[in-house]
Amino acid sequence: MSIALSNQAKSTLRTAAYGAVSLVAAATSSPQKAAANASVALTSATGLVGHVLAANAKDIELKGKTVAELADRVLPALTAAMKLLAKQAPAEAANFRSTILLATEAAQTDLDRPSTTTAEMARKITAALDAAGVATADSGAAPAAAAGQDRPELQKAIEEIVGSGFVGVSLRVHDERGEWVGSAGAAELGGAEKPPTNGHHRIGSNTKTFTATLVLQLVAEGMLGLDDPVAKHLPEFGLDDRITVRMLLQHTSGVFNFTGEVSDDGTIASGIPIPYGTAGNEWLDNRFKTYRPQELVELALAKPARFEPGTGWSYSNTNYVLARLLIEKVTGRSYAEEMQRLILGPLGLSGTVVPDASPELPEPHANAYYRYDDTTVDVTRQNPSWISTGGDMISTTQDLHTFISALLGGKLLPAPLLAEMCTPHPTGIPNMDYGLGVFVVTTDGGGTVITHNGAAVGHAALMYGTPDGSKTLTAALNCVDDANLSIAAAFQNAQQRLVDEVFGGGQADPAQPTD
Repeated sequence: MSIALSNQAKSTLRTAAYGAVSLVAAATSSPQKAAANASVALTSATGLVGHVLAANAKDIELKGKTVAELADRVLPALTAAMKLLAKQAPAEAANFRSTILLATEAAQTDLDRPSTTTAEMARKITAALDAAGVATADSGAAPAAAAGQDRPELQKAIEEIVGSGFVGVSLRVHDERGEWVGSAGAAELGGAEKPPTNGHHRIGSNTKTFTATLVLQLVAEGMLGLDDPVAKHLPEFGLDDRITVRMLLQHTSGVFNFTGEVSDDGTIASGIPIPYGTAGNEWLDNRFKTYRPQELVELALAKPARFEPGTGWSYSNTNYVLARLLIEKVTGRSYAEEMQRLILGPLGLSGTVVPDASPELPEPHANAYYRYDDTTVDVTRQNPSWISTGGDMISTTQDLHTFISALLGGKLLPAPLLAEMCTPHPTGIPNMDYGLGVFVVTTDGGGTVITHNGAAVGHAALMYGTPDGSKTLTAALNCVDDANLSIAAAFQNAQQRLVDEVFGGGQADPAQPTD
């Protein structure tokens, strides 16, 4: 879809956007770093705004200006840009606002000496955007494009998902029609307030896509090779020398899953106590216990392998805990530090958290619940170290959109490594193969979507994108979980319903809450 805007209008949008970057950068102690971080956020924009901001910005002459001079020019331009979009492309007003705010946050990430001047410039930018009088989802009001009346099928879908057994759902869709954001149900069991449209939630196995991307970035930096034997870097575990880095990311290593395995004949081999199955009450009683990654790996390696390395496919959380330890070994830095350096910082993902063993969930958020016997317990606070990088991260629907669109759009990985990531490997699941940290799903119409959903005891997260990242779906769901996985069927149906609505049909990734 082309933009029905004049060249002058496009210039106004670019001047406003890159002017905001220049304004915040000029007020920092590290202007080049701030401008670089913020520019990545701008070029990650999607929809009509994304097309404009991706265009050549040579017509913007903002260099050599003082902060005061920049402010005099940029702040009115931001207001003008918002009014322009509200009039000529209403669906993009909220998208533009959120993009600018994301860029200004990115400009302030990891600065040597954050200043009050920087914070004041960011405040003025927000005020200039809001002065246009265009309500947005991020400001607490629903924009016209996101209120549901222009996409009633999406609002209806999430309301029906709530009716299927979920406490609440929030959904974010970016496509050729712009951005749509909505929520349904409740943030708390029995409450009247809807889930926040951009609240924090535990994202389960979406963590694997972040982790795989991080490993591939280290491959791009030359710190390890995709076909390196993992034992070369982690000799302390006595791993089979045939297991490669690629096999970890692809789930073809055969290593036992520390959260338990179900064999082809239905036999269950238990791992650590998890919320599902016979150990549910044990997990609940010890939900603040801390596990260290090495402990989880050692437990898994004490069990027989599922198959010879490279001869099968079996989903194993152990692969991704080994990937975390691999990242830490080759860099000499923590997983969280590397995630901040290579992904969270450059993309300005201020709502995304690597929690390690912390049980806290930042506000705002919808609550998560777990039922055992006849008792329902609020498990919003829980120590996620039991799943580690198999599924411990926290994020928002906006951050997940920014991440998946940037990843698939080629902004995080060189083209050859992105192609490796999205190359499908057979899983045995019809129309659903696995790449490196992503499922590659064939839709009913013959199209392809890249996804990796996940669930984490009362919370679930959906993340889908077209192979070029131009269309995305991200969602957060909260529910009452239990040891019998009673919500699993509703979760599968919810995924399918939303994929059908947004991508024209597809099959949902079989992510389980033990992911």
